[in-house]
Order: sequence, then C-alpha cells, then structure tokens
Amino acid sequence: MHSTTQNSKNKPGFWAHFAISLTIVGGMLAANFSSKAAESFSVEVIGTGKPVLMIPGLMSDARVWRPTAEALASDYQLHLISIAGFAGKPAIEGDLLPKVKQELLQYIAQHQLQRPAIVGHSLGAFMAFNLASSAPDSIGTIIAVDGLPYLAPVFSRSNDTTAQMMQGQAAFLRQQYQQMSTEQLTAMTAQGLFMQASSDAHQQLVLSMATASDPKATGQALYELLTTDLRAAVSAITSKVLLLGATGALSSDAERAQAQQLYQQQLAGIAHATLEFHPQARHFIMLDQPDWLTAKIATALKD
Repeated sequence: MHSTTQNSKNKPGFWAHFAISLTIVGGMLAANFSSKAAESFSVEVIGTGKPVLMIPGLMSDARVWRPTAEALASDYQLHLISIAGFAGKPAIEGDLLPKVKQELLQYIAQHQLQRPAIVGHSLGAFMAFNLASSAPDSIGTIIAVDGLPYLAPVFSRSNDTTAQMMQGQAAFLRQQYQQMSTEQLTAMTAQGLFMQASSDAHQQLVLSMATASDPKATGQALYELLTTDLRAAVSAITSKVLLLGATGALSSDAERAQAQQLYQQQLAGIAHATLEFHPQARHFIMLDQPDWLTAKIATALKD
C-alpha cells in the first residue's frame, strides 16, 4: 500500500517515522504475589477484583501503565508487567519474547488467575495476541493499544509481507543493536520522539526509559517481532478483542485510511474483534489521551 499524498516520495511521512520510532518502538502490593515473578519479567500488583495483566511496549516498563491501573484499581486487580532488558530491568540471555510468553502463562496458572484480561501496548499488544492464541481457554478479553499480531507490515506498508521475507532485515537489525552503545540507542530513540507522545514531559519519559534499556535485549525483541507472524494463529482466539490505534501523528486522510486498512486486515481472522482509532493520540495513547483510553478499557472489561 502506498500513500496518495502529493510529493510522498520526497518526505518521510508517517510510516517511515513510525518505523524509526518502533525500531528504537490505588492499592498496595498484594501480599500473595511475588514482586519478581519470573526471570523474564517482574510484576507489581495493585487493586482488587477481576485480574488484568498490563504489558508495556518496547523499551518501556510498568510506569506507563500505573496511572491507568490506579484509575481501575477499585474494580480490578492489575498486574503491571515489566520485561527484562527494558527501562533498567536486568536483561536475560537467549530468546526473550517466547520466554516471556511461557513464564506469563506459568504465572497465570501458578496464581490461579481465572481468564485474566490482557491489556498490552505495542510489543505488549503483540504479547497479548500471542498469549490468547497460544492458550485461548486461559485468557479473557484482549485490549491491544497500538500494537498488532505482526509488526513487519508497518515497515513494508503491506500485509502481504511475510516473516520469511523479513528474516534478513531482522537479523541485520539485531546485529546493529548488539553493537550499539547506550548513547547511540538514546540518539536513535530521540529521532522518533515526536511520534511517541505530544508533550515534552512524556517524550522525555519515553527517552529516559529507552536510555535505561539494554541495546542487545532491544535488538533481540525486534528480531522476534519481525520474524513472528501471528496473523494466522490469532484465529484461535475466542475472547473479545479491542484494538485501539493512534492517528494523531498522521498528516493526511490518505495516511489515516491506510493505517485503518492495515490494522483491520490483521484482525480479519479473529471472531470477536473491534478496531477504534483516536484522531489526536500518538503512539503512547495512555500518555496522550489517558481519560479516553481508561474509559475504553473500563467499558471493554465490563462487557
């Protein structure tokens, strides 16, 4: 798919900037839950009620979800996940996202969480789709915040892209990140900050989390995102899915239509899926439009 905007070949446009941004992309702690539940992630638990896992995106941690969780804590028990290697959390060796999935499913079983809802942002949304397609009987409502079953079409602008086609580029990116210094990772992230959030304060939060992230872990996660295509697998999901997209950084109606088509195609195989966009929000919707997002999550969790 290609934008029909005038002079599109001469300006970077939404998808180029989004590719940059993605490649750089009330209660007390519950006594019966471990604050370090697994090697690949840690957990903070607040609130009481129906369980909800909240998973952040690439180079982010639980801080992005805490205000949303606090707004929901009177009705839900929120499990705020922070993934190894991101935002100052110690990195692990080997595969990252497959281990996160395995250990999250173990965490759900160990603590006897009954069909918890999963709220995920970006990479966290991919993890939500991964969990629900791998264990459909164990996972409840999915709320994906600006994240997809397969990342690569964001680069290619076409859902015809396959994981096999992306293998070489993914391996190259992983190698680049393995050789990257913290300063280089920070500089790369800074290039795409305007796509991430509107306010300077929120942009600096995104940047500070990236600066504290491990470049090798980031590269491994990107490799796995680009070479893991869940579009066929998500047909196994039986629970309700809500995908919330952000179009606040788009410059034209054509680009907004292109984004909506790409997102909608990735939901085609899911029986009970809904797609909504916020026209002003940027990628970190929870930072840009917190009231709107909290209201959407609350409604979806009640249905």
